Amino acid sequence: MPSLDDVVRQYTDLGDVDREWLHRLVAEWQMLADLSFADLVLWVPDREGLGFWACAQMRPTTGPTAHLDDLVGSFVPRGRRSLLDAAFDEGRICREGDPEWRDEVPVRIESIPVRRCDRVLGVITRNTNLLSVRTPSRLELTYLKTATDLAQMIVDGAFPLPGERVDLDSAPRVGDGLARLDPDGIVTYASPNAQSAYRRLGLTGDLLGCHLGTTTAELLPPSRRPVDEAISALISGRAPRETEIESGAAVVSMRVIPLVPKGAPAGALVLLRDVTDLRRRERELLTKEATIREIHHRVKNNLQTVAALLRLQARRLGTTGGREALEEAVRRVGTIAIVHETLSTAFEERVDFDEVADRVLAMVAEVSIPETRVVPRRKGSFGMLDAETATPLAMVITEVAQNAVQHGVGRSGGRVEVVGDRQDGKLRVVVEDDGRGLPDDFDLEVSGRLGLQIVRTLVESELGGQLTIGPGREGKGTRVVVDIPDVGL
Repeated sequence: MPSLDDVVRQYTDLGDVDREWLHRLVAEWQMLADLSFADLVLWVPDREGLGFWACAQMRPTTGPTAHLDDLVGSFVPRGRRSLLDAAFDEGRICREGDPEWRDEVPVRIESIPVRRCDRVLGVITRNTNLLSVRTPSRLELTYLKTATDLAQMIVDGAFPLPGERVDLDSAPRVGDGLARLDPDGIVTYASPNAQSAYRRLGLTGDLLGCHLGTTTAELLPPSRRPVDEAISALISGRAPRETEIESGAAVVSMRVIPLVPKGAPAGALVLLRDVTDLRRRERELLTKEATIREIHHRVKNNLQTVAALLRLQARRLGTTGGREALEEAVRRVGTIAIVHETLSTAFEERVDFDEVADRVLAMVAEVSIPETRVVPRRKGSFGMLDAETATPLAMVITEVAQNAVQHGVGRSGGRVEVVGDRQDGKLRVVVEDDGRGLPDDFDLEVSGRLGLQIVRTLVESELGGQLTIGPGREGKGTRVVVDIPDVGL
């Protein structure tokens, strides 16, 4: 099914500013569909003036649909639907005529011109399934009256509200709770959900007849009383607002939409949503995240303490072999500490591995001979990696790069490069030097060196990858390749 952009660009002369206005309207019009108990279809004029193209469609959540099929991308020539033609040409809401019958369902059709500044950009057809029509309740009458005001604001070019940007994922919707205010901010109707939300805030009486701003301010705890006046003005209905009210253990999200059909203030629509449980879960999640970061921080500190103890023990050993073994252990512990330190500052269990790799390579450079100091260089990017991948991979790079510095280039000095290449969820790590190369009888399968055994175990068992060791480019030096098949995106 084509998108709004596809239809507008392919079939109309509407510009980018007009298209953005239509996008903002479509982002908001679920509210109009729910208040109207009707399907909405947005039609835009063909550039040749031959008819109209459907570029967007919305079904109500408060009533049955009048359109079983998707209409986006369909074309209606001029003359086939008189209300559509009249609304576009005359710039007024057209609702004359008898209901249409579709699949044995009577449907009432209204056409609402969409205006921006002094131009009509298109027409919204509002289609109501009349099979569900019954004697309206007070809720339904309030919904329909509010829908009429919003429709007139669309005709006036006053809706969507200029300059207002709303997070529609978290903003309250019609079914969450609704209150209608008169021009003085007095509640003339409050839905059951709206009443329930205010009772959770501490209201003991009825919202009907109350000044919403004053009543809300009075429900705030004593610590918030200095802002009573600001809250009262905020929820008066005179200007569009989005805010949250917290009283005790309850939190209510509110959105205020002034209603000004034909430029005359008619009060305001207030949408409410009880977000108490949502905010509680968010706070619990933040607490857990902080706890996890603190754990990583303490693990890092403990590992650094272990490394310091091993380093102190190494200095007391008289044998060169024992001292070198402990120093290698210090570097391995230090590598794990670097990963935990990075995780302690992250907001999720993922790390920027480029930063980890740079710190690991700087630590490896310390094992090179001072007069021929070799600093391994990183090329490419590893991207973000999960903790369970980052820790073993950091160990692998430490072991391989350390081996290249100590045994590959050694006293003669040379080049050591670590390359990260990540594509389509796969990661290839290449560590290459231009040193003395591999012994003639080297065989990875039978090598008994502890470092290589560690690397092979980590690559194959922990990372589920493949390890390849061979000569470098042009037969000089050593090239180690680690292929990890799945590191995500």
